[in-house]
Formats: sequence, C-alpha cells, structure tokens
Amino acid sequence: MDSQSVSFRVSRDDLANAVAWVARNLPTKATQPVLRAMVMTATDEGLELAGFDYEISTRVTLPAEIAEPGRIAVAGKLLSEIVNTLPNKPVELEVDGQKLLLACRSSRFELPLIPLDDYPQLPTLPEVTGTIDPSLFVDAVTQVAVAAGRDDTLPMLTGVNIEITGEKVTLAATDRFRLAIRNVEWNPSSTSIQARLLVPAKSLQDNARTLDTSLNDPVEIAVGTGETVGGDGLFGLHSDNRETTTRMLDAEFPNIAPLLPTTHTSLASVEIAPLQDAIRRVSLVTDRNAQIRMEFSEGQVILSAGGVDSGHAEEVIPAAFTGRDHLITAFNPSYLKDGLSVVRTERVVFGFTEPSRPAILIPEPDELPEADNEGNFPTPETSFTYLLMPVRLPG
Repeated sequence: MDSQSVSFRVSRDDLANAVAWVARNLPTKATQPVLRAMVMTATDEGLELAGFDYEISTRVTLPAEIAEPGRIAVAGKLLSEIVNTLPNKPVELEVDGQKLLLACRSSRFELPLIPLDDYPQLPTLPEVTGTIDPSLFVDAVTQVAVAAGRDDTLPMLTGVNIEITGEKVTLAATDRFRLAIRNVEWNPSSTSIQARLLVPAKSLQDNARTLDTSLNDPVEIAVGTGETVGGDGLFGLHSDNRETTTRMLDAEFPNIAPLLPTTHTSLASVEIAPLQDAIRRVSLVTDRNAQIRMEFSEGQVILSAGGVDSGHAEEVIPAAFTGRDHLITAFNPSYLKDGLSVVRTERVVFGFTEPSRPAILIPEPDELPEADNEGNFPTPETSFTYLLMPVRLPG
C-alpha cells in the first residue's frame, strides 16, 4: 500500500473514541521515539488504528470512507488531543508528502509523519480461551487489583494472578499487607482447561475500565488453547471492535492458600457507608499512614486515632459483634478504605482470629454461620475475600 497517497473520511465521534483508547497506552516518553506512533491502516474494509510499546498492544477498527488506502503513523497522544477538540463533523485526513493533513469544518492541522521502517511487528491475538460477561469481568478485576503491589522490584506482587480450572476462574492479588481474591464463572473453550496466568495489575485494570459493560456480547479472553495456553506470554482481550494484548509477568505468584483462615473466633457486621464516613473523619488526625484503632464490643465499634502533635479523634458506630466480649485491633486507614470500597453489599462482615493476625472482610451473606462446639465460626461462603494485616498497636 502506498502510504504517500492515503486519504479517508471518518466520523469525528468514532475517531475520537478510537484514538483516545489507543493513545491511553502509548508511552509519553519512549526510549524509541517510533513507539509514540499511532499506526493508521486504511483498507477497503475500513480504518484500523494501532499502538504497541513491546508490553501492550492495542488495535481498533472503525468504519470510514476510504478514498486512498495505505498505512501511516503520527504522534498518537497529539492526535488524540487534536481530535478531542474538534467539532462533531466529519474529519478528513490525507497525506501530503511527509505530512498528514487533517481537516474538520474550518479547522486545519498538519502533522509530521513518523517513518514506520523501525516500527515493531504488532503481536497477533492468541486463540480465544473463553468468554465472560463484561460487567462481571470488570467488577472482578476492580475488586482484586486494588490489593496489587506497586513496587516494580517485586514483580510477582504487581500482577493479578488468574487461575483457570474449567469453568471456574480465581483472580488474586497481594502486596504483602493485604490480599484480595474473587471467584467467578466463565465459558471456557474447553471444560478441561487449566492455566495460571500473572497479568500486570495496572494494565488489566486500565483495560477493564475501558470495556463497554452495556454491550450484550461477552468479552473474549485469549491466551491460547489446549497445550499452548499461556505459551505466547500474552494476555489478550477482544471486545466489540477492540483488541489488546498485554505481556504477562514472568514471575511466580506466592502461595496464598495458607494465609486464609478457615475459622474465626469472632465476627462483626457493620454498615459500610457509616463506617467509611467515620474512617474519613477519624483519620483526619492521623499522621501519614498511621493506624486507625477499632474496638469491637456488643452492639458497637469505637474508631479512634491520633498522633503526638495532631490531636485525637473518636467515633462510635453500631456493629453486630459476636464471639468474644470485645476485641481491639488497628489497621492502615488507606488499606481499610480500599477494601470497603470493593465490597458490594450494604454491610461488611469482619472475621477475626487474633487481634494480631490478619482479618477478613467479606460481603455480608444471607446468614452468618453458627459457632461450633469450640466457639469458632467457619468462614462464610463467599465469592470475594479481602484479607488485611493489622497494624501493631503501641505498648
């Protein structure tokens, strides 16, 4: 295709959405300037926009009136900013020498073309492994990614571990201070499929945020089939006219099973909204990343915090508490708020073993379990668990 005579016309809204989606994943400061490029391929079938930085590839197709087919590239983020400001009228683009001319109503822009000689080969989407409801996928990723680490020196903690066993999928993430696990069901290409995948949490969350959950069509997850599942090292997603691949992490996710308690010495049920408000108020007097103390007793929980120079705050809110007479523990307020923000029920259930041991936060079930003969409560059935390490209390 002759890139020197490319010419096409496209709806401004279609172009703006597509360009913005591809541009989001383009590097701002690329070690290789060519990676800032958004590649535009015009064919008789329509227009394809693509980007790739060796880690994440994005590709989107959209309808366009193609006068002259061809393949060109321009600075993606700049193109996105320009298109975003245009009026809602058809956009005409054509190549003139080494420039791309963009016109929309009375607006005219000239953008230098980026040579494609050194542009890397875009990866091919692996074979489709299964499909999942987009709303379910977005919710599961959002709940789990909040607990992922952000320290790149510990790559195994910066990912979401996705374990596939037939029709069941378990997503998990941890930064050593908290752990989030979500179980979902999906439609695999084969019910005998088994795989463990470690996908960068940030990329997975970014991709999930841009999925259109109003679509009835399920999201295709593509990591290969049969013996080759995960073999390409790519995690692929395909939804509607968009597809993306992310290079998976080559690291071993820690064994989290021993961390999850199966029984609890006490349980507490608290309404989430008042608890979030109380945490917000009480943490105003904490030093940065200081703790919030929680004292549970029959019918209530007392939240308190304070620093040497910042004063003291205390608030009492209702709580259903069963097990011991009372329990005192403390948590990092940010981690506690993160966990509460992804519990989807009106009330949260805390499960405690010892004040110094991790507690679980789960959505309130229809019925709380009864204590066994030794006074311990089995962990309620749940599809989501947020495990939180307490902060050591002073003294």
